[in-house]
Amino acid sequence: MKTWLTETFSIQYPIIMAPMFLVSNKEMLFAAAEAGITGCAPALNWRTPEDFEEAMKDLKENCPGPFGINLIVNKSNVHLDRQLEICEKYPPAYVITSLGSPEKTIKKLKPVGVKVICDVVDVEYTKKVESLGADAVIAVNSGAGGHAGPIAASILVPMLQKNTKLPVISAGGVGTGAGLLSVLALGAEGVSIGSPFIACNESGVNDDYKQAVVDYGAKDIAMTTKISGTPCTVIKTPYVEKIGTEQNFIESFLNSNKKVKKYAKMLTYYKGTKLLEKAAFSATYKSVWCAGPSIEFIDKKEKAGDIVKRIIDEYDEAYKKLKERNES
Repeated sequence: MKTWLTETFSIQYPIIMAPMFLVSNKEMLFAAAEAGITGCAPALNWRTPEDFEEAMKDLKENCPGPFGINLIVNKSNVHLDRQLEICEKYPPAYVITSLGSPEKTIKKLKPVGVKVICDVVDVEYTKKVESLGADAVIAVNSGAGGHAGPIAASILVPMLQKNTKLPVISAGGVGTGAGLLSVLALGAEGVSIGSPFIACNESGVNDDYKQAVVDYGAKDIAMTTKISGTPCTVIKTPYVEKIGTEQNFIESFLNSNKKVKKYAKMLTYYKGTKLLEKAAFSATYKSVWCAGPSIEFIDKKEKAGDIVKRIIDEYDEAYKKLKERNES
C-alpha cells in the first residue's frame, strides 16, 4: 500500500482522518498516529488562538506520528494570520486549506517544511492551486460529509489525474476496505475519511451525536442550505425533517440580494455554526448533526484504532478476492 501519502509522511496506511468541524480533537490525532494513519483537525476547533497554540505545542511534543491542521483561508476566518504564525512556530506535517486561495498559506508554511494540500472540487481550481505551488489536492466528491462536491469519486479522481501532476487524495464515501481499494484502483494516492470516526471513543462530541451516527445510515443523509447558506450534509432527524432543508423565502431573498448578500451569508453561517455547536456538545430535541453517507458502515461506538483495523482487514480481504478472481 505504498503511495505518495504513505511515503511522504511515513505512515503505514494511506488514510487521513479527515478534519471535522467541532468533532476533531487532539485525542483523535494521537489515536490516528498510533493506528498507522494520520489525523487532521480544523484550527477553528480551538476557539481562541491561545487555545490553538497550546494544543499545537502539545501535539508537536507528544503526538507519536505526523498530524495535519485544516485552515479556512477565506475572509470568514478572522484568526487566519495568527493561525499561520502558530503553524510556522509549531509546524504540522501538512496543512489542508479550504474555502479560499492557499497562496498566503503556501508562502508562509512551505519554507518551514509544511506540505500544503488543498481541497478542490473541479479541474479549474486544481490547476490554480497547482500554479501557486500546492503539494497535493483533496478531491472532495459527492459522497463527502459536510460541504460535499458535485462530482462522484469515480469521475473526479481520474479527471483530476488527467489534468494535474499533483497527487490526488479522494475525500468522501469511503467507510470500508473495499471502498479504500476501489479509490486506490482509480489512482488516488490515499483517502480522507471523516464521518465514520465521529462515533469513535476519542471523539469529544456527545453520546447522542455518536449514537445517531450508529443508528442512521446513507439513506438518512440530507443536503441543507440552512447551516451556512451553502449545501451541507446533515443527518435527517425528525427535527431536520420538521424545519426542512431549504432556506425560507426571506432567507433565500436576503442571500441572493446583491446589496445584503454578504451580510446575510455571514449571519446564516453564524447562526448555523452555533446550532451545530450546541447540538455537538449538548443534546436537545433541536439537534442538527453533520455527517456523510459513509456512516452507513458504522454500527457501534469503538476506538478509532479499531475502525482503522476493520477497514484494513476488509481491504486485505477485498484485495485477496480480487486477486483470486483474476487468477481463476
